Amino acid sequence: MIKKIKIILEMIKFEHTIFALPFAFLGAVLGSFVIHGTWPEPMQWVWITLAMVGARSAAMALNRLIDAAIDKKNPRTKERAIPAGLLSKIEVLAFIVLSFALLFFSAYQLNMLAVYLLPVAVFFLVLYSYTKRFTWACHLVLGITIAIAPLGGWVGTTGTLTWDAFLLFLAVALWTAGFDVIYATQDAEYDKNAGLYSIPSYFGIAKALLIAKAFHIISFLALVALFFTSPLGWLYFIGVLIAGAIMVYEHSLVSADDLSKVDVAFFTMNGILSIVMLVFTIGDLLR
Repeated sequence: MIKKIKIILEMIKFEHTIFALPFAFLGAVLGSFVIHGTWPEPMQWVWITLAMVGARSAAMALNRLIDAAIDKKNPRTKERAIPAGLLSKIEVLAFIVLSFALLFFSAYQLNMLAVYLLPVAVFFLVLYSYTKRFTWACHLVLGITIAIAPLGGWVGTTGTLTWDAFLLFLAVALWTAGFDVIYATQDAEYDKNAGLYSIPSYFGIAKALLIAKAFHIISFLALVALFFTSPLGWLYFIGVLIAGAIMVYEHSLVSADDLSKVDVAFFTMNGILSIVMLVFTIGDLLR
């Protein structure tokens, strides 16, 4: 059982929860200050964390289950747990059910708006894995799916939504879409030959990297806009500038002629960026 759990956690890249969880916390903290003028309650932190773990675990496991046949044919992904025979589809399906149960129970512990919005979240969690079969905009769907995290954090502590929440949603959605485009450059040739859709396979790697830059520019501007529309101050703004510098550095690591550092750009830089934004936002609100 322990071995199976380790394989599952590796399959869903559990450690990459660090991409979205800080933004879920950021949404929770900022929403609580905007609406209530105070910090989230201790149990709200707990239930938001568990809801995020459940949502992301379900989404990643669903992606691996739905894409099992595609992964088996792709040299880069053929050693993943399902195509390699390390996990059965029934085992993965059981994990998905448990993950969704954790999400639903955690949302119920927060407030009814969180419960009412669950079908929207689940719709995008399921939809994303199919989009590469029919549209190059699959990266944007992933962005929307990940950006539900800060919206969920906001709703979890406030039971409401405001324009500030949607600015944060836009920033996270396009930040995610941008780095997913960069990551997808690795499979551009395979996707094209297999009849799968992505921005790199449809537009070519050079244009895809330009599109990723455009996504990140708009994401950066949305984070700047939050400085003017919310109670956040200069310490937050410094965090935004650092995040912008990280995005610039991320793009400097890759080019149409050299994709050898895609993993550094995708994993390391984006993990750092999300933590920077959370730390500087909390630091600003502590002033």
